[in-house]
Amino acid sequence: MKGLPISLALEKRRILIIGSGYQATRKLSLLLKFDANQIDVVETETCSDYQKRRLDHPTGWQVLENIPESIDDYDLLVIATGNRESDADTCARLRPCRALINVLEQPDLSDFSFPSIVDRDPIVIGISSRTAAPTLARMLRTQLEGVIPQNIGRLAALTARWKERVRDAYPDVTSRRRFWENMYQGRLSEMVYAGKDKEAESYLAQSIQDAVPDEVGDVYLVGAGPGDPDLLTLKALRLMQKADVVVYDRLVSDPILDLCRRDAEFIHVGKQRANHALPQEKINQLLVDLAKQGKRVLRLKGGDPFIFGRGGEEIELLMENGIQFQVVPGITAASGCSSYTGIPLTHRDHAQSVVFATGHLKDNSINLNWKALAHKNQTLVFYMGLVGLSVIQKELIAHGMDSDTPVALVQKGTTPQQRVISAKLANIVECVEQHKIEPPTLIIVGTVVNLQAKLHWYEPNKC
Repeated sequence: MKGLPISLALEKRRILIIGSGYQATRKLSLLLKFDANQIDVVETETCSDYQKRRLDHPTGWQVLENIPESIDDYDLLVIATGNRESDADTCARLRPCRALINVLEQPDLSDFSFPSIVDRDPIVIGISSRTAAPTLARMLRTQLEGVIPQNIGRLAALTARWKERVRDAYPDVTSRRRFWENMYQGRLSEMVYAGKDKEAESYLAQSIQDAVPDEVGDVYLVGAGPGDPDLLTLKALRLMQKADVVVYDRLVSDPILDLCRRDAEFIHVGKQRANHALPQEKINQLLVDLAKQGKRVLRLKGGDPFIFGRGGEEIELLMENGIQFQVVPGITAASGCSSYTGIPLTHRDHAQSVVFATGHLKDNSINLNWKALAHKNQTLVFYMGLVGLSVIQKELIAHGMDSDTPVALVQKGTTPQQRVISAKLANIVECVEQHKIEPPTLIIVGTVVNLQAKLHWYEPNKC
């Protein structure tokens, strides 16, 4: 990221705007909303639009004939004459000053940029692309305007008035955060949105008096899907924003982790074959221990928790210890990877059934029902099968599968790094070495793989 979004208090700042066109007057109107200490405007051409602004905002700003010599008295400079060369020259001349500078539509010359703003004072949301896609930023602002309640600013103001009393009632940060979350997600917010401020104040006072912090937290087993953040469910995203602690696997992508609450504690328990950051039994116990500390624990798993995710083992211990939990399904790798590669798992002309199998069992063996797996007219999907691919190849052929059966290797499916390598079953092992395929890789076996050349649609290199 090249631009850090910050919230800058303007009450004690002096601002100079150089320019007289449409963009300059728009910037003046915007800055006047933020109670700047003083705004000075240097007109670069005759423009009646400033006179209109004089009628709307008679105080807080003035028009100057020339750029003041005491330029270091200003905190912000906005250069918007409408002429790119003139703006660049003015910026170069004033650059030694201490002020932060914004040059109209020239981010390389600017210290800051103006975002598209969703105003729910004191809640203010800024969306910026640093001039890369201003129309897109405005479209996003329009979408947020329709989603964020108009009265959410009043809810924030109510919070500010009661913040100290809630801090006295809940000295612990975790219990205090949980109290406010319960208020925001419950009746309080609806009262404020309906304009019932007095009722909201009474309800908040009673809630502070009656509420008792939970002694035991709860656990959310959430499927993070195969990698693309857009494939998360709405419920998954809500719980990701709610959790105090995030216990996550190696297969959870960084863009998905970025959607979790920023101030949560993150604990990596990723597992690779023969290299476990934390053994499964200790992961199970960790979830119990954290919940008993009163924390909301997010157990974030790649794919789906109940499809080769060992979620069943984890909730067994939670139930034994009386820990409340939820399970949120995610898009499993077979579904996500097949969709993003254009390989349908079932097709009337190719496969009337699909089988999911793991590439290694609990004892690190691959003792599967090979006779059943080698049947025609079905699709096989192997999870975690890259290391044992030579055994899979050998057993399928030995039990009657045609050595010309097509196989697809899907590495890092649904992500911008997705790779798809197709070959025949007879030489698929050599392809792994030739193309340096690495985990996580899903293996799809069956004639449906032949449809990939025709049906593929996702172009990861273009994302």
